[in-house]
Amino acid sequence: MPGYSRPVALITGTISPYRREPFRLLGQELGIEVLAFEETGPPIEGLVTRRVSQGGAVRLVASGRYAAVICGLGGRLALPGSYAAARVRRIPFVLWATIWEHPRTVAHRLSWLPTRHLYRHADAVATYGDHVSRHVERHRGARGNVFVAPQAVDVDHFAAPVADRERAAARERAGAGPDDALFLFVGRLEPEKGVDVLLDAWRIAGLEGARLAFAGDGPLAAEIARQGPSVRSLGYVDASQLPALYAAADALVLPSVATATFKEPWGLVVNESMLQSTPVIASDVVGAAAAGLVADGRTGLVFPAADSAALAGRLQRFATDVQSRSEMGVRARTAALELDPAAWARGMRTAVDSAMTKR
Repeated sequence: MPGYSRPVALITGTISPYRREPFRLLGQELGIEVLAFEETGPPIEGLVTRRVSQGGAVRLVASGRYAAVICGLGGRLALPGSYAAARVRRIPFVLWATIWEHPRTVAHRLSWLPTRHLYRHADAVATYGDHVSRHVERHRGARGNVFVAPQAVDVDHFAAPVADRERAAARERAGAGPDDALFLFVGRLEPEKGVDVLLDAWRIAGLEGARLAFAGDGPLAAEIARQGPSVRSLGYVDASQLPALYAAADALVLPSVATATFKEPWGLVVNESMLQSTPVIASDVVGAAAAGLVADGRTGLVFPAADSAALAGRLQRFATDVQSRSEMGVRARTAALELDPAAWARGMRTAVDSAMTKR
């Protein structure tokens, strides 16, 4: 068993496709069992995964079979229960923190005090990025042991070269001619993603010879379909087709807004787009911007969330400034290449090792 004499438990809701490789790499380095209380997905070679209830995850931690526990912020029973069981068993507890502002609903307000206790008393905290680390450290104080396990995508897939014919076909699918500036949105078509802000900004910008394409599904799909000929809805686009679409676009736009329950934790489409040397226009409540991956004027442009006029100005700039767009795209790719699954595994391994030393 790599790492420790006993495995480390990693408790999560769902093993999503973009988590599979990071979890596999961490398993190779550390020896982990992933306890998923919602969905495990297909088997992962070399990794032990268990489909359990939240109570089942707590009971496994309480059994004493693990050297340490990693647990995310999800799970009303799994999170406090596994923390309590780890304390009883006197084994290290690593909190995997993913948010950079606590939700503001009444129910979430009730959860603030126990969440703050975890921020303060976990043996170590692993975060999505520096923006989450700053949020944790405001409440953790001088206790230290906060480490970044950066958000990562499948670099081999999204950074793979795209043939000219595939890029041309993707531009045609998006309704863009060879000389048109093509702006792309990828994600859920919901208000919290800033879709209405983007549509309003597009009308304000009044761009000639530019196209806006939406890849995704959601309740605002009908609104997008009612737009004029410069806006096209592509519907759901499979991950296998996304690299060509990113390569076809001149910029990705992620205009998320903050709500009582949502503040974009990261935005993995940012990484995906940048890996094809496509710069990003993001609002300042997108985690990838707050953490510095979207650096204003270097790897993309950042604008105040919900400010349609400000976004329109960014669209106008990128529509005409081809040189800046290209230069930012090159820097964007370089930055995104550093955030691979191995970087996540190293960050999480460092957090666990530090927690083990502390205990």
